[in-house]
Amino acid sequence: MWRMQYCHFNHPGEIEAAFRKIGVHPYGTRAMATKAETVPVYLEGVPCNVGNILKQEMLSLGGDAAVSRGTVDCSRERTDVLLMGTRKQVEALAAKLAVQPFGLRTLSERLKTLLGRIARDRFVLKTPEREIPLGPEPRVMGVLNVTPDSFSDGGLYEKADDAIRRGLRLEEEGADIVDVGGESTRPGSDPVPVDEEMRRVLPVIRELKKRLSVPLSVDTSKAAVARAAVEEGAEIINDISALTFDPAMAETAGRAGVPVVLMHIRGVPKTMQQGDLTYGALMMDIIGFLEERIAAARAAGVNEENIVVDPGLGFGKTAEDNLAILGHLKELKTLGRPVLVGPSRKGFIGKITGGEPSGRLAGTAAAVAAAVLNGAHLVRVHDVAFMKQVVAVAAALRGDEKP
Repeated sequence: MWRMQYCHFNHPGEIEAAFRKIGVHPYGTRAMATKAETVPVYLEGVPCNVGNILKQEMLSLGGDAAVSRGTVDCSRERTDVLLMGTRKQVEALAAKLAVQPFGLRTLSERLKTLLGRIARDRFVLKTPEREIPLGPEPRVMGVLNVTPDSFSDGGLYEKADDAIRRGLRLEEEGADIVDVGGESTRPGSDPVPVDEEMRRVLPVIRELKKRLSVPLSVDTSKAAVARAAVEEGAEIINDISALTFDPAMAETAGRAGVPVVLMHIRGVPKTMQQGDLTYGALMMDIIGFLEERIAAARAAGVNEENIVVDPGLGFGKTAEDNLAILGHLKELKTLGRPVLVGPSRKGFIGKITGGEPSGRLAGTAAAVAAAVLNGAHLVRVHDVAFMKQVVAVAAALRGDEKP
């Protein structure tokens, strides 16, 4: 009897490999590849008449759509909808909706945009000095905290000379970017005055700029610090507040003409882990926030192709939330931007493994591997040499080819 097995495809490359094994004609490979890739799409607050149309159209295409009870007879006004089908079926749905009323033409365009974003795995950040390719092979950002009180390595590199040596070491270990920060953002931390933050980071950036071949990033939420750091040679602004803490930050980022990392955060570091940390819908809330911040950055003059998003592990989230984010990281493809993840030594790892931050190497490795397997383009870590190996193996498991 014929052998039979269940096939699970992690990415389109595996689908194409199966076609090659079968001996499918190249034309057939192109025609059938989208039929083997499932693309679930969740829609919120759809009018019930539209929900019924989507249900019937997906059924006619061989897919389906989940709607709430009461949708068929319109006994309720609105419903969420989960479209379930292959990429080919969702593409066909978008084509059919393009000629229909009730706002479905707009939905058609949004579906087409979403499909394009999901398929994209390569990005290029452009700084005034170079291009930084992201994807499919992940990059590693090395953490350089020039602070006395960071949660993991506070005080180790408080002196400029120590910080400079550490920055050089991060490049030797394989860091693709060195991220310099002068303000601790650990839970419960107090803000640092602008002049003190500049005193900490600017001499380090100035000297490392002369001696590093990799780009420098400045980790700050203050416009004055970001502006001065860019003038000293920083090529990326990494803002935990997604340009919200300082009213001047968006304009500063737009004028700087450098890539910007927009991170999701709820609250401020001093109090972000206090009170009710419940989310209505974790990933939808994160994506909605980041969509708004991308729009604000664009309005301020930031090139959308220079925007990176970060789901903000540990920033206003429970340990369970952080694990859920790592498991659902691919949903950030909705935004069409490269994704940075920073799990290094964080408290949610310690809640599982125990131990102090410096003893969370193995737990960090597992989180980094999960991030890469689920689509991260950049990981921000303290232990660069070790995590470079973790990233390499995880990327190989993911099936990445060298860029």
